[in-house]
Amino acid sequence: MTVRRHSFAGTTHVFDGLIELLAKASPARSGDQLAGCAAESDAERAAARHALANVPLADFLTEVVVDYDSDEVTRLIIDGHDASAFAPVASLTVGGLRDWLLQQVIEPGGAAAVTALAPGLTPEMVAAVSKLMRNQDLVAVARLPRVTAAFRSTIGLPGRLASRLQPNHPTDDAQGVAAAILDGLLLGSGDAVIGINPATDSPRAVGDLLKLLDDVRSRYAIPTQSCVLTHVTTTIDLIAKGVPVDLVFQSVAGTEAANRGFGVDVALLREGMEAGRSLNRGTVGDNVMYLETGQGSALSADAHRGVGGRPVDQQTLEVRAYAVARAVEPLLVNTVVGFIGPEYLYDGKQIVRAGLEDNFCGKLMGLPMGVDVCYTNHAEADADDMDVLLTMLAAAGTAFVIAVPGADDVMLGYQSLSFHDLLYARRTLGLRPAPEFEAWLAGRNMLGTDGLIRPLDASDSSLLALAATA
Repeated sequence: MTVRRHSFAGTTHVFDGLIELLAKASPARSGDQLAGCAAESDAERAAARHALANVPLADFLTEVVVDYDSDEVTRLIIDGHDASAFAPVASLTVGGLRDWLLQQVIEPGGAAAVTALAPGLTPEMVAAVSKLMRNQDLVAVARLPRVTAAFRSTIGLPGRLASRLQPNHPTDDAQGVAAAILDGLLLGSGDAVIGINPATDSPRAVGDLLKLLDDVRSRYAIPTQSCVLTHVTTTIDLIAKGVPVDLVFQSVAGTEAANRGFGVDVALLREGMEAGRSLNRGTVGDNVMYLETGQGSALSADAHRGVGGRPVDQQTLEVRAYAVARAVEPLLVNTVVGFIGPEYLYDGKQIVRAGLEDNFCGKLMGLPMGVDVCYTNHAEADADDMDVLLTMLAAAGTAFVIAVPGADDVMLGYQSLSFHDLLYARRTLGLRPAPEFEAWLAGRNMLGTDGLIRPLDASDSSLLALAATA
């Protein structure tokens, strides 16, 4: 463990190893304060960033933040590191990597260079460089990686912004779910997935919802995928029983202990991937996994400690979860950025910063990364903050966002985006749905001459046909 120092404003700040240095360099957030690892002053934070900028990237391959022998996520990271992909930046420091990434923004081959780098970057390297970046840097660099995945629709293509249509219902009522699906489809939502958080994890209830989703999708030949967000073991059992499953869902985190709290490990996730692929339900690809993460998940499970029992900052642990996701070739990964609550991200400023970090880090690691732009009602945040984050994420090339009727998820009790918010982002920034879904919308005469959803006209039978037969 290497001690790092930096003198700032007449004071020498000492940082005991990478764990402390990464934590102290993080932008202020309530979760790190709760864990007791945050910088105690702006001066200490600035000194930590200076010291972090001078750390060679190669040091992250020998000085781990979570013990190798006791943590399978660390073993996954170190054993799976691609030295050849790392070679272009192997001699750089963290600050040097920041400069290299920003240079690629203006280089003709920058997108390809950054995309090829992904297997050579560890989560800790990616987390470290994000801590040195302004918000605009996170946006500019995140636009570069070309990361795509496919099942019935293709996610992550340049110039596209997909969405998860989230038709949650407090009692899993079939009519209520179907009405929400119709609402979203008529407004151009659902090309990433139509995904339900079930009110109960009963296998029978989950199976009924999967059958409902499959009936709607197949009846109208919608080129998207469905998912009920239940535990991976429930989904594996339902696959064995012949229930129509498209995507296999699971929440994941950045330590073995946190994943154990979710009842999963890497082997089980891979089993879920193979089970999903065994059905051969995809038409344009075989990416079958849907994974969710969130800053603070390890801390909330008291599974956030690294080498020597010291707390690891929540953003570094979040990026380690992306290494877990990368191991199972997902179609979709999203951070539910403001869902856990103000104990972890206190206000709109912290939520916006975290969302940009997560998108940047996920894309840099080669994931089809999306964000649930959201907050809970007891956080110091509001819809204006979400407008800012949505706009910046859309500019940053996020693969997809989540939308719910009226931006209010009455089942989970939190605020997300509405279907109209998605229309705003697409129209304002000239973004389009996934190509297969866009063709389906055009085939139903739901697109205007500008390629965007046109307003529903009560005299237009072609648009009303979907509603009438739902």
